[in-house]
This record gives sequence, structure tokens and C-alpha cells, in this order.
Amino acid sequence: MPSIFDLPDFDNHEGVHLFRDADAGLTAVIAIHSTHLGPAAGGARYWHYADSADAVTDALRLSRGMSYKNAMAGLPMGGGKGVILADAGTPPKTREQLAAFGRAIESLNGRYVTAEDVGMSDADMLAIASETRHVSGLPVASGMAGGDPGPLTAIGVHLGVLAAIRRGLGKDSAKGVHVAIQGVGSVGGGLARKLAADGAKLTLADVNADRAKALAAELGAQWVDADDIMTVEADVFSPNALGAILTEASIAALKAPVVAGGANNQLATATDGQRVQDRGILYAPDYVINAGGIINVALEYLGAQGREGGSRDDVLARIAQIPERLEAIWAESATTGIPASDVADTMARRLIGRG
Repeated sequence: MPSIFDLPDFDNHEGVHLFRDADAGLTAVIAIHSTHLGPAAGGARYWHYADSADAVTDALRLSRGMSYKNAMAGLPMGGGKGVILADAGTPPKTREQLAAFGRAIESLNGRYVTAEDVGMSDADMLAIASETRHVSGLPVASGMAGGDPGPLTAIGVHLGVLAAIRRGLGKDSAKGVHVAIQGVGSVGGGLARKLAADGAKLTLADVNADRAKALAAELGAQWVDADDIMTVEADVFSPNALGAILTEASIAALKAPVVAGGANNQLATATDGQRVQDRGILYAPDYVINAGGIINVALEYLGAQGREGGSRDDVLARIAQIPERLEAIWAESATTGIPASDVADTMARRLIGRG
């Protein structure tokens, strides 16, 4: 593995921390990209990687994305990410692993605040919280910010998809609009239900084919194999699974004029935003459209400190601003000819003092 400093995604991270607790079975990475606006906030994911270097790269990319996401959401938080490496087969997490991860977070003295991400649950956050207070996404009372961020992410993505339909298709609603959704877990599934209620035509896919079939039956939608969803002829392609799916080859094969979904790091490389632009596809930068979850857990954390409003209404009010932010990006992209992804990156870097 090359030096971390030489990795393409290092991007002057403030810190990359590697943790190993053999007794607890923990191997983890915590990447802190920026604390310019506040403590580095970003979820922790539990995932099996073929190579530990892939875990470091994932943490670097995701933490930078969190810097941009938090800045563009107007939150007084920086960007960071935690990755807990799972063994092959992704075995169940143990309480000892989670407690050890909590101690790792505590050792950073508040520079990193964790929350729920892929492979984690709000119950896992409780186990981590036994060792550190720098954790959010905990079970909360009704009407308060916090808890599972997935449904709040879905609310924001839904608003963003509607904005993309207005901008890219010139339609005032999703009624009759064909949306191909990749991934129907917490976010993609929530989005599908909202779009079905809007009267949209849906085609669904998931690596868990049974889950896609079941939701399709529930909503009166179509389903296809996960390998086929990106080439479905649709009005909107909505990626809501793992990232790096917009590659040179997949962009060339897309049959939808709009891409808007909740997956993180959808562009495989920095040049893929230009490829999307060159095809005349309207793109919703992922860390802008999917900010609902981090808004939820950030206001939970800040509210507990008495710094920001900590109610669900406060969260929904901030999520409602996502379409306005997307419109500002698309307007500048249309005026300058610069890809929407690059416009968003420039705005975000300026906000974190790197413009």
C-alpha cells in the first residue's frame, strides 16, 4: 500500500487514525477531513473490504464528502468518517467491538462525532455511547431530532428528486414520471414509497432481489435485476446503494436524462462529472441531495449541547432547503457550463476555507 499522503483521495486530511484492539476484535479507521466549521461529523460503517487499503480509501472519500455535505447544509460541523472492518461474510458485530470503537472515538477528544451508516443501527450507537458522548443517532423521544437517519435522508432525497424533475423535465410533479431506483433499503425504499404516493412509475432493483420484488409488489412497481437497473429507459435514474457507480462505461450506457439519488460518492472519478455533463444529463450532487440524515443527527448532537434547535421540526425546516441549494448549483452550472458536481465542490471548499 502506498503512503496515505500519496493516495489520490488524501486531499490534506487533518488526520487519518488507524485502530486495532485485538482482544475486542476491532480494526477500524477514522478519517478527519476538516474541522474548520466544527467537530468532524460523519457516520461509521461496518463493512467487509477485500483489502484494508480499500477501507482507508473509502474512509478518505467519505470523510471529504461529509465536509462538503455538512458545509452545504449550513451545519456548524466538519467532516469525518469511521469504518469498522468486518471479516469475510460480514459477521454480526459484538458489543466488545462497538465499545472498543467508542473508546477509539473518545481518544480523539471530541474532534470526531459518529452516527449510523451502512451496516450499523441505532442500537449499535447505544453500545458505542457507553464509552463516549461523541455519538449521535441515538433513540430519542417523539418529536425530537435523532434516531435512525435513513427516513430523514429519504425525505430530503424525495424533495431533491422532485426539484430535479422540475429542472430537468419541466414537470411540476412526479405523476407519470418513470424513476428507476437502485437500492431499496432505508433510503431507497422510503423514496420509492413517497414517489409511488406521488403517482410516479417505478422500476426497482436491489442486490437483495427478494427485497426489490416485495416492495415492487407492495407499490405496484416493476423490478429488474441489480445488474440491469442502470440501463432501464427512464426519466430519472436514482442511485441509493453504494457509491462509485457512475463510471465512464455506465454513464455512456445511461438511458435517463436525470440522475438524482441518495448514494454517497456516486461519481467514480473526478472526471466523471464532466462525462455526465457532456451527455446532457442533469445531476444532483449526492452530498447536497442526501443531507437529510446528517442534518437529523447533527441537530440531535448540537441540541443536546444547547447550541442549535434539536426538534424534528427544526430538522424538517433545514431539509426543506435542499431543493433551493440544488437550484443554485444547477443555475450556476447552466450559466458557466461547469458540471454541477464541480460547482458544488467549489462552493463547499470555499465554505470550509479551502476555496
